[in-house]
Amino acid sequence: MTSALFQPIKLRELRLPNRIMISPMCQYSATDGNASDWHLIHLGQLALGGAGLLCVEATAVEAIGRITPNCLGLYSDDNEAALRQLITGLRHHSDMPLAIQLAHSGRKASSHAPWDGGKLIEAQAGGWEPIAPSALPFSPSEPPPREMNVTDLARVREAFVHAAQRADRLGIDALELHAAHGYLLHTFLSPLSNRRGDGYGGSLENRMRFPLEVFSAVREVWPEAKPFGVRISGSDWIEGGWDLPQSIEFAQRLKRAGCDWIDVSSGGLAPQQKITPGPGFQVPFAEAIRREVGIPTIAVGLITEPRQAEDIVATGRADMVALARGMLYEPHWAWRAAAELGGEVRAPKQYWRAAPRGAEAIFRDAKVGQR
Repeated sequence: MTSALFQPIKLRELRLPNRIMISPMCQYSATDGNASDWHLIHLGQLALGGAGLLCVEATAVEAIGRITPNCLGLYSDDNEAALRQLITGLRHHSDMPLAIQLAHSGRKASSHAPWDGGKLIEAQAGGWEPIAPSALPFSPSEPPPREMNVTDLARVREAFVHAAQRADRLGIDALELHAAHGYLLHTFLSPLSNRRGDGYGGSLENRMRFPLEVFSAVREVWPEAKPFGVRISGSDWIEGGWDLPQSIEFAQRLKRAGCDWIDVSSGGLAPQQKITPGPGFQVPFAEAIRREVGIPTIAVGLITEPRQAEDIVATGRADMVALARGMLYEPHWAWRAAAELGGEVRAPKQYWRAAPRGAEAIFRDAKVGQR
């Protein structure tokens, strides 16, 4: 039986060899937004793992859009040069397609790294003033962010555009816009974080306006042949907040604007969220959006086993699956999936002998029996 997970998929002119995506995962290991040797080690091992698509972590489009002072950025020539060096190294040893997630952290900016507590760094301690659609803090214990004015809206929109142009110059194959997890674009969408009284707040139409403006502005400069998707939170998991029906409407609008996939996560808006996580607990969001909107979706969230991933794709609940923590624990997860499901993966020649006995065919073009 042919594995659904290992069937190719085409997004615009980009052909992926299988339906496995490596999710963008923040590493908090950059300097002034510049990729470091850590990124080469981290992404290098993932790029050898046989997935269909590798997405570079949430990458800030302006300095104040970083979550922490050590988050990756693509807002300066130095950022672009550091990423160019990194990508050159990856391309020399792997032909895995590369995406990058463009982001602005909004009111969750200027924070300590998670292993240092993740709390807000105040300006006098080396932080900066976060911005948001409304002056509402992420946590009641934090000072409020500054409400964005029309100048801020225009600057941030152009920052996304310029970052996308840099990504294209770097040869990135696909873009993902981060509109989830309580970061800037998500806070425009949710009525819990957006209390504006102008054309960017209030009704669903108004709350969607700025994220849609950003998407359209980026789509205009991003090459027609290259795909462009969006990561959303399917629900805030808070009563009265962003939910699945609003996500479906947003996805419909994105599809009309030229979006190529919806990558569906959830939560992250506020500490009051009530989530009971379990295997595949976010898959129903991807399934509903795929069914109602007719757009390719990517399912995420505690997808850890190959047969679990196979079932999600084979039954049409999502077009692809994305793994994060599972890939950190097992960078060659796709190899195991291929062995269990009868698929094929690309692997470097140096690793061809690693295939389990009886499953040597998982490595495409592998030569066995060398001296």
